Order: sequence, then structure tokens, then C-alpha cells
Amino acid sequence: MTTTLNEQVNALLADNASILPADIAKTLGVSEGEAVRAMPAEYQTWVDGQHAETVFTQVAEWGGPVTAIVHSGGSIFEVKAPFPKGKIAYGYYNLMGKPGEMHGHLKLERMTGIAFVSKPFRGKTTHYIGFFTEQGDSIFKIYVGRDDKRQLLEHQVEAFNQLKTQLATSTPTDPEQ
Repeated sequence: MTTTLNEQVNALLADNASILPADIAKTLGVSEGEAVRAMPAEYQTWVDGQHAETVFTQVAEWGGPVTAIVHSGGSIFEVKAPFPKGKIAYGYYNLMGKPGEMHGHLKLERMTGIAFVSKPFRGKTTHYIGFFTEQGDSIFKIYVGRDDKRQLLEHQVEAFNQLKTQLATSTPTDPEQ
């Protein structure tokens, strides 16, 4: 009997709840987006990428630092700072961070899926928003921030959950996804 991707992902999570979605994807030979989608419903909520600008606008209002992470070529880049405001210009969503904050130019149409992920990692709960291409490749992630004692910023957890609920109820679920 062949196991489904959901069953394979669940087995990996049961063995190691802290396993990263990127490692699940590598182990199973699928994209990170496919791995996230196959995680149990209590770990992930998927919404259409058309909401990217809304997500960026709201995250910029969260206050306090978030951690933005980009995986590229086996390396991990992190920026821990308030998420900057941005605007659309020249075909990009342009992040306009202050000195020490993130700057960049995001191609919104490449973001076809957004995942709100909540799962254990190294004994702590993590919450992040992942942005994915049509092929399921991770563009980058925004993690809910932590204080000096490594505790989640509660106001950001509340804002994360509110945004997730707001967008999940405004986007019809695609049974093919």
C-alpha cells in the first residue's frame, strides 16, 4: 500500500516535531510548499498569494521586531527588526526600511501561495508566514518576534492569528491545492 504525502509528512513530524518544512521537503523529494501543505491542519493555513500586499501592510503595523528569513544556496539570511512599510512601484513591492531594517524589492506576482505556519521547534512554539512560488519554492518567511527572554511577543501572536483567520475566511479553499 502506498502512503500519501500527508501520511509521510505526519510520520516525520511524529518522529521529530521540530523538523523544518525545508528538511521535510528534502527528505521526501518535494517542494517546501508541498511539504507545508501536507502538514496537519493545526500546523498550517494556506491562503492565495493575492493577499501578499495585505500581509506586508499588516505585519508592518505589528510593532517590535520580527525575524525575516531567506534561504538561498544552502545559506540562511536573517533580519531581526520591525517589518518596514512598503509601496508598489516599478513592478515591485518596495520595502522602505529605516537604517538597520530590511530593504528590498518583492515581485508580488511570484508569490502564489502564503502559508501561516504554527509548529514546535526546539521545544518552543513558532509562528511564521511563508511566501511561496507557483512551483512551491520558498521566497522568504516572516517569523513572529521574541523578547529578550526568547518568549513570543504576545501582541504579534494575536495579530498573526487574526490575520490568518481574516484571510482564510476571505479565500475559498481550492481542493486541488
